[in-house]
Amino acid sequence: MRTLDPTEAVARARAGDRLALSRLISAVEERSAVAEEIGRLVPPGRAHVIGITGAPGVGKSTTTAALIEEWRSRGRTVAVVAVDPSSPFTGGALLGDRVRMEVHSTDPGVYIRSMAARGQLGGLAAATPAAVGLLSGLGFDIIVVETVGVGQSEVDIVRYADTVLILQAPGMGDRIQATKAGLLEIGDVFAVNKSDRPGANLTKRELGAMIAAKPLTAGQWRPPVVPVVATQGEGVADLVDLLDAHQDWAANSGSARIRRTERAAAEITALVLEVVQRGIRDREAELSALAARVAEGSLGASEAARLLLPADRPVVP
Repeated sequence: MRTLDPTEAVARARAGDRLALSRLISAVEERSAVAEEIGRLVPPGRAHVIGITGAPGVGKSTTTAALIEEWRSRGRTVAVVAVDPSSPFTGGALLGDRVRMEVHSTDPGVYIRSMAARGQLGGLAAATPAAVGLLSGLGFDIIVVETVGVGQSEVDIVRYADTVLILQAPGMGDRIQATKAGLLEIGDVFAVNKSDRPGANLTKRELGAMIAAKPLTAGQWRPPVVPVVATQGEGVADLVDLLDAHQDWAANSGSARIRRTERAAAEITALVLEVVQRGIRDREAELSALAARVAEGSLGASEAARLLLPADRPVVP
């Protein structure tokens, strides 16, 4: 494969070349030598970034596919970053979300990218914020970040999305799941998928009661709960209307600006951590020697950590 020319690739991606776009995201995901230049060539965009999360089996990919169809009917372009589970040993992933959304693969107004979580906690890939920034800068109207679906770690999505959509389903222990995972704290819109099944009304009422019990300050957003049958497209138009309503509220209240700043901070933090982790891997022999001293009791773990950190860390004014 020839070396990526960032300027040419960005121009081609803006013109609708999906291969060029895929190569740009790969460069960003792999932190290649041209990743920083790509960031300079693509200024921040104004896409509505929607995080979709929930326990495995609630129908995240099916709901995403139904949402794409509704957004496209309204003339909006959509990019999806679907983060899949991966092996903690090989980093490989099934990347099954792309298969479920295959019906949209030939639509020029839709781009779907699967990423392996590669052992990252929080249900997101380390390169997620960079990919979101790139897709937004290239002009997509909607960017969906669909997480792995790993229960209590799903709360990280709030740092990467303007609007967080929590999916629940009847008969899956919703009350316990919502409370333990802290999903009530991060959800902006709740959807009860598979609402044609027994127990759906009970799930909707319980979620509504828990949300109503949460104290709100004046003008704060009260998360709605909407029933959906994604396989039939039922309730999807109402769901899109609610996502739009949250976007409008966030823009008017200043919440959108705060979240975008937090997203930038999360991306910077991820990049710094990668540099530190890479530095530690490069000093494996030194780490082993320090670990041996800590194990035998001649050195404290905190002191060993300080010895492993670079002495000349840059200071940001």
